[in-house]
Amino acid sequence: MLCKRWSRRKEARPQEILEAALNLFVQKGFSATRIEDIAREAGVTRGTPYLYFANKEEIFKAVIRELLLPEINQASAQLAEFKGSAADLLRELVWLWWRTMGETSLSALPKLMIAEGGNFPDVIDVYQREFVEPGQAIFRRVLEMGIASGEFRAVNIDQTINVLVAPIIMAMLSRSGNVPCGDMAADPEAYLNSFIEVALGGLLVRPQPPGSS
Repeated sequence: MLCKRWSRRKEARPQEILEAALNLFVQKGFSATRIEDIAREAGVTRGTPYLYFANKEEIFKAVIRELLLPEINQASAQLAEFKGSAADLLRELVWLWWRTMGETSLSALPKLMIAEGGNFPDVIDVYQREFVEPGQAIFRRVLEMGIASGEFRAVNIDQTINVLVAPIIMAMLSRSGNVPCGDMAADPEAYLNSFIEVALGGLLVRPQPPGSS
């Protein structure tokens, strides 16, 4: 006979609760989701989430810390071992971001932050500190590497980071639904390929033709 869902190993339950919470936050919104909804979605008794989290806002923070932050750390570690040009590293960064976040339920987090974050400043602070800033730091390393090697033009790094991140966030918003982004949702890979080529077209230093000053 199959065991009830809540008879699974106790140490697995916090992860299951967070995954259930993220699914419901995406479907219903943060404000409309109740703790008992999360418990039902996770297959645990209605009081179980309170064993691990004080309230729904703490669950939201834990979604960011426990589901998102490991992906950022993994991406940073993989990129640190990358061997190749700055252009290839930028390509790898975009696709790594998309594979680990854009193609998963984590792609809905920007949408959630836009829709719900204004009412929960503590959550926005965690999102900014533990997702936005580490993500920007990875892009900064790539740009600094390319400029230092002479592969990239000397650009305003802070502004260029914003320019590079925005199209990826738009692709994530498109994937999470209800965002009119043309063909982006239908073929995000083609969109991201075009974005990468346009970005590199502006960043790469082009050889001067013979005889030019």
